[in-house]
Amino acid sequence: MDALIIFLVIVFLILLVVAYFLGKREGCSTRDRHWEGELPSYRKDAIMRSRAVLGGHFSEQLAPYLPDFEHLPNECKFIGKPIDFIVFKGMDEKEIEEIVFVEVKSGNARLSPVEKKLKDVVEKKKVRWVEYRIPPELTQKGNIEERISDIVDEGEGKKGKKKT
Repeated sequence: MDALIIFLVIVFLILLVVAYFLGKREGCSTRDRHWEGELPSYRKDAIMRSRAVLGGHFSEQLAPYLPDFEHLPNECKFIGKPIDFIVFKGMDEKEIEEIVFVEVKSGNARLSPVEKKLKDVVEKKKVRWVEYRIPPELTQKGNIEERISDIVDEGEGKKGKKKT
């Protein structure tokens, strides 16, 4: 009797393992058939989205040359991210009187969260001027790699020191 129970348990386990592998193979086959049918539509969708993005980038850069764009193309500097253009109004006459941030949109496109935040910062006039001076050691003739390494090492030393 014990031998029969052991035999039935072994047969059951073998059938269980065979059923698992058959089910796994069938599941993979079903998945593959599904993707074979769906993949072309996903590819088409990806291509269409890519074309739309490329078209948007292209139109953004052409915007200063399009009708109804209110600024002179020579006064527009393309940035791309996070804003499309910065316009230096009056730069053609060498009398800059205003700086304008321009974001180009088409269709139903809306401002991204970063663009909204930038607009808010500009409207609150939280804009300032910063002048950065290149360290004189970098502009002298000689071994530039060594001087850069010295300046970087010196800068890291300042950051690593704790204030007491």
